[in-house]
Amino acid sequence: MFSVLRSSASLFSIRAVEPHNRMSSSHHPRAALCQLSVTADKLANFCTTRELLEEAKRRGAAMAFLPEAFDYIASSREETLELSETLAGDTIAQYAQLARKLDMWLSLGGFHERGRQWEAERRIYNCHVVMNNQGEIVSTYRKCHLFDVELPEKGVSLSESAFTIPGPSLVAPVQTPIGKLGLGVCYDLRFPEFSLALQKSGAEILTFPSAFTEVTGAAHWEVLLRARAIENQCYVLAAAQVGRHHDRRSSYGHALAVDPWGAVTADCGGERAGLALVEVDLDKVRSVRRNMPLQKHRRDDNFYASM
Repeated sequence: MFSVLRSSASLFSIRAVEPHNRMSSSHHPRAALCQLSVTADKLANFCTTRELLEEAKRRGAAMAFLPEAFDYIASSREETLELSETLAGDTIAQYAQLARKLDMWLSLGGFHERGRQWEAERRIYNCHVVMNNQGEIVSTYRKCHLFDVELPEKGVSLSESAFTIPGPSLVAPVQTPIGKLGLGVCYDLRFPEFSLALQKSGAEILTFPSAFTEVTGAAHWEVLLRARAIENQCYVLAAAQVGRHHDRRSSYGHALAVDPWGAVTADCGGERAGLALVEVDLDKVRSVRRNMPLQKHRRDDNFYASM
């Protein structure tokens, strides 16, 4: 295990986002965005992530965000299913223990959760778990929009629905130490009505833990995240996978934080695992919404359905 920890540490790219005015911003909570490059080795993935979370705690993070598939990315459907667990399994127990030890909230951005009819169906959920600093699960969201995309000219071919059950519904935003958090996962980012529903339900922060492909990430990742922040006047926090996971799959990286005006305030880059810290200033959310009151200007649902 020691050799894993040594080799993983050399890959870290720690980026701390410091406030412009340290005296006036000290009361704003800090969030840590983690960027991972996981494989099918669940123990090695956990060891790497643990180091990042310990560094996040040292740098004052109240909550840390892990990307989609933080537990593993396997090289086949069969391996993906074999490595999956329930929420009562060892992986979530390890993270619960770590949350308690670090006294830190965690967004576990996409857990391979065995479905309720596992023995009969052998299918899983892509489950976003929010855990408090006592290691208790306070919210779970199961990914609604599944990534079934064939782009032969771009070299992209993924069929998430081949082994994943679509989630039954959105979940209400959850109160966290950094603000009221609306939960999504990766492909959900492409559906603006999804984010709007969370914003209307009180979300101050939207989060989209992801494993975007290199092709779609280069084309769409930043512009989509900034659009969701601008149109909903929310912070958007998006942890990400990066680099090569196996011979047939690589991820784009660039874990990003975007403020309610649409400015990128943190970017982990596209090369290696690491983390970035960002201060969440909810006064900025309120100010942007007050000065440009989009929700007051929006017509009722019947108006938009009138065509």
